[in-house]
Amino acid sequence: MRPPHGLSRAALDAWAVVMPTECSGCGLPDRALCGVCLAGLAPQVHGSERAGVLVWSALDYSGVARRVLGAFKDGGRTDAAGALAAPLRAAVSAALEPVLEGAGVHLVTVPSSRQAWRIRGYHPVNLLLGHSGLRATPVLRPVGQTQDQVGLGSAERGRNRTGSLVALRPLHGFRALVVDDILTTGATILEVRRAVLAAGGEVVGVATLAETRRRFPVARRSSETD
Repeated sequence: MRPPHGLSRAALDAWAVVMPTECSGCGLPDRALCGVCLAGLAPQVHGSERAGVLVWSALDYSGVARRVLGAFKDGGRTDAAGALAAPLRAAVSAALEPVLEGAGVHLVTVPSSRQAWRIRGYHPVNLLLGHSGLRATPVLRPVGQTQDQVGLGSAERGRNRTGSLVALRPLHGFRALVVDDILTTGATILEVRRAVLAAGGEVVGVATLAETRRRFPVARRSSETD
């Protein structure tokens, strides 16, 4: 059982005694995240390129970040959402900086499949955006069937994703910032970009919470958030 949202630090300490839980980053008895693991989620925003697209990411998908994200997405540990929301917001801010502070830009996320929604009961990226005080604009829907991306190579991921999304309406004049949780080969964000462009929209940037590793880093921004 997770502690109610909004409790004070003292109340959280008391809750941990009555209803003990474990850190989703290291497994030690604590609250949602121990101090060491929380520090390991401090954003270090950097840019990398995927198929000519610049992507801003806040964390490397390894160590604490990988464990916490895995627990959040697949283990029901939504109590880690607050800690993950801060680095995602930092990546979004970095991606918006070159486009006039994001004026007229809509955040666009990857829609969950029906199966993923049934299993989780929530949309991971939209939940994190909500904790950041941000909101995605729903303009895409999945079409057809796709395989789980785990275990697929770069080319296979691309083939698996291509054509898997379609816009809900024409997007002429619509400016989108694509937001996702984990960047690996870039197949998913490229498919979102393709679907937006196919509907007449514009993609002004891409932000992700974490990337698998720093491939071809091109820039770095401050870890501070607004």
